[in-house]
Amino acid sequence: MSRAAGPSPDLETGSSHSRSVPPLTARRDMELRDWLRRLEQTERLAVARTGAKLRFEIAGIANRYDGTRALICPAPEDHPDGAVVSGLLSRRDWMAEALGIRPAELLPVFQDAAQNPLAPVEVTRAPCQEIVHDAPDLTALLPIPTHNEHDSGAYVTAGLVICRNPRTGVQNVAIHRLQVSGPQELGALLLPRHTLSFFAEAEARGEDLDVAVVIGVSPACLLASQAIVPIDLDEMGVAGALGNSPVEVVKYKGSDLRVPAGAEIVIEGRFVANRRAPEGPFGEFPQYYGERADRHVIAVDRVTTRRKPLFHTIVGGGLEHLILGGIPREATILNALQRLFPCVQDVHLAPGGTCRYHLYVQIKGAHPGEARNVILGALAAHYDVKHVVVVDTDVNIHNPEEVEWAVATRFQADRDLIVIAAGQGSKLDPSTDDNGVGAKMGLDATVPHDAPAFRYTRIRVPGEAEIDLDAVTNPQAALADVLG
Repeated sequence: MSRAAGPSPDLETGSSHSRSVPPLTARRDMELRDWLRRLEQTERLAVARTGAKLRFEIAGIANRYDGTRALICPAPEDHPDGAVVSGLLSRRDWMAEALGIRPAELLPVFQDAAQNPLAPVEVTRAPCQEIVHDAPDLTALLPIPTHNEHDSGAYVTAGLVICRNPRTGVQNVAIHRLQVSGPQELGALLLPRHTLSFFAEAEARGEDLDVAVVIGVSPACLLASQAIVPIDLDEMGVAGALGNSPVEVVKYKGSDLRVPAGAEIVIEGRFVANRRAPEGPFGEFPQYYGERADRHVIAVDRVTTRRKPLFHTIVGGGLEHLILGGIPREATILNALQRLFPCVQDVHLAPGGTCRYHLYVQIKGAHPGEARNVILGALAAHYDVKHVVVVDTDVNIHNPEEVEWAVATRFQADRDLIVIAAGQGSKLDPSTDDNGVGAKMGLDATVPHDAPAFRYTRIRVPGEAEIDLDAVTNPQAALADVLG
């Protein structure tokens, strides 16, 4: 059953055309609907026809636009009052824009936010609780897509999983894949992180663990959910610092959990103690399937929503999936490396390496042999890192062609290759063994210290970057004019 939750502040004043989005002159928090308006105004939002199919079609459309346009599917099949959105943050520059910063500031701003969180502020009324659905049927209520051909069914893929440390009461925010296993049941893959730790402690006491699954949040909240921070640091504080404004949170209906007030949808429930059920397969970020196994179970008690909620779905293996996971890992790895190696300037987890496995490291002023130490430190900084390439500052690590050029012209395998056998890697990498153990590799593609200075001088045309092409070309001229 559903019921109105009473009056709440109207945050939907004006249409997408009448409500303008101010220019990004300073860091600011941008809610999901604000970001969608900006994408529309800058012709980066594709609007699908009504009635789009939840099984495969929405994911297929999103994949076709991946990295070029975000997608909104109004009134998808059997859900005339809802909409599905995807691909909202499928480029690094889009994420920076949504935070009101430049792309080059992403890592330092994220590093600062993780170290200096801004505590959320609690409100008593919120858009996410405008409508309350008791004892809901998830598939009937929400437009939850099925992405890939061998997925076990519909999945919630962009839901922030919020729960509390049973001992301290401090919240944790993360994203876990959630299979719709029944009308009021979700299957969850919990990797060895904070959520699993909290549940294990509750389960040891024979208790369920309250959980909120929050769908449709600000870019700052999405990015903060992936922060690698100490166990008792609430990622909502990181989100507040990212947006330079405290996140407004509201107490959810069934427990003491606090959820983002501006969210679109909140699924309220419990991780059930001493219960496991089959979950998977599911198309994961390496663009392979995560296997089926007995996983943790969430029993759903209620759902609260805005009046016309937006359901955000992240298509597995797409750029949005990769970038959301990549940027926080980059910040964590950069922190670790810069503590040990002052020569490290920047890092980048390449999309071609799933924003997990291939790490590019830029260094400056390294001592002889230090590049090799940087490689070892990078491989130790995060177990996902499989291959490391170290380059000089004249190489743009965000351009894979530049990195490949450095490997082609500065790397010799018998001199510059490091191979480590039997290291801990990702269990989602199909090339590792069943325990996620596999080989790791580092390539030193820096200029050798003993090389003659001129030998590795890059060619350049003086003044090229300053040429104004509009000033030096004639758009009205034709070849025939030249040839006579």
